[in-house]
Amino acid sequence: MKKSFYVWFDTEYSDLDLESAVILQVAAIITDTSLRRVLPRERDVSLAIRLPHGVPVSGWVEQNLPDLVKTCQSPAAADVGEADTLLSAYLDAVQGAPKDRKGEGAALAGNSIHADWLLARRFLPRFVSRLNYRLLDVTAFKLEWKRLHPDTEFQKENREMIRAYFPEATLTVGGRHDAHYDVEASIAEMGFYRKHLLQQEP
Repeated sequence: MKKSFYVWFDTEYSDLDLESAVILQVAAIITDTSLRRVLPRERDVSLAIRLPHGVPVSGWVEQNLPDLVKTCQSPAAADVGEADTLLSAYLDAVQGAPKDRKGEGAALAGNSIHADWLLARRFLPRFVSRLNYRLLDVTAFKLEWKRLHPDTEFQKENREMIRAYFPEATLTVGGRHDAHYDVEASIAEMGFYRKHLLQQEP
């Protein structure tokens, strides 16, 4: 039986207007459908993306992500084409290159993943070409959880809670609105809903 994978993915971007925004950071972790990493932690993707000269960032980004913006304006940032190549190779290492495999690719997963999908389609075409057309959006489960349990929620700022539901989390740098941190938090949040909303899988 062919294995299925999730590509947990997150971006930080320059503006909430996604039609004009550019990517500032990408992060990705591939898991199996049981939410276990399929590659070592050191293979995780987390890249600051070079901010093109003259492209503005929103006031919110300037205020809340100043270190990221500074990195994106420095030689340490990667070109978006380099990021596309690296993400594609990362995915190929798990599911095989497109010419060597048959069937559907891994599904993109995360919170409000449609926004990241839109940006990836614009800026990361090689990566997107390797993906399933389906998306796993954790936010859909969040909305149902909030409807049923309005007084409790998964706490993304709580590192102990993240590790409880995704023991393989590193959480060594960053915090909310760091793409790699948010990817690990999304995996943990999905684990939380599987246990408390969907019940234990057979």
